[in-house]
Amino acid sequence: MSKWTMFRKASRFQVIPVMLIPVFLGALGAFVWKGEFHPVLFVITLVGAGAAHLFSNMINDLWDYRSGADMAAQNTPEVISTNSGFLAGGVMPERTFARLTWSLLGLGVLCGVVLSLYSGWPVLVFGGLGGLIAYFYVAPPIQFGYRGKGFSELAILLSFGILPIMGSYYVQTGDLSFSSVLLSMPVGLLTTLLLFNHHFLHWQADKQAGKNTLVVVWGEKRALHFSKLLLFLAYAFLLICVAMGILPIYASVALLTAIPLYRVYGGLQDHNAPSAYLPLMGASLKASIRCGVVMMAALLIEGFLR
Repeated sequence: MSKWTMFRKASRFQVIPVMLIPVFLGALGAFVWKGEFHPVLFVITLVGAGAAHLFSNMINDLWDYRSGADMAAQNTPEVISTNSGFLAGGVMPERTFARLTWSLLGLGVLCGVVLSLYSGWPVLVFGGLGGLIAYFYVAPPIQFGYRGKGFSELAILLSFGILPIMGSYYVQTGDLSFSSVLLSMPVGLLTTLLLFNHHFLHWQADKQAGKNTLVVVWGEKRALHFSKLLLFLAYAFLLICVAMGILPIYASVALLTAIPLYRVYGGLQDHNAPSAYLPLMGASLKASIRCGVVMMAALLIEGFLR
């Protein structure tokens, strides 16, 4: 296995679009609403946000391994583990994994400092909040991702919606905008839905390890109802953005991206084997990316038409 392949698998690089799409949306909002776009700042923002996201993935693996949640998932029959497997499977030494994890954080911090010199100190607030959320999601003493109070869902909405879109918009314009907050809600909620749905794959192991996600606290039936609510809210905010002129009317095409995911819910019962949730995970990821891409395309077209 090449070093690049190992890095890509260890960091779960394949899901990085859920972070890069919000950065694109924030910059496109600045382009369409303010007529401003600074390519170099945009590229640095992309690199910094991407590094922060990969750090988040790896720090979650590191602390889930240390807490025993990953080993519980590996040793529980039928449960599907969603970690990289590099620590639980002994593929990479913990020290090497940790060194790579902190290197990604260092890259993200460096990008944040550079951007703050050009766009102002609030960039450090956006980046700092994101970093703290990523670390304490599973790291002691806070571990709010283990507490089952909805903190983790709020954290995902902030980290993959509000903060990157507002931050990207601010880097380009030097302004804060409520429109950017509303623009962040559809993709932010869909990414929250994606991360929420992945708990269905291994909630029994999470329960054994003391990781009290909402699926553990509520049980499958109630958690599935909440999952559907997140789907509804995401696309409701899409329509709100269109109605308020934040997105052009043809962005409504993104509603079609909900259909495959909605159909998956129809095949689920109140209680299901972990493997039954794999199609839900796949459809959730596709809906998040496809909806974001349609929103990006709509804003880009609108920007060139004006």
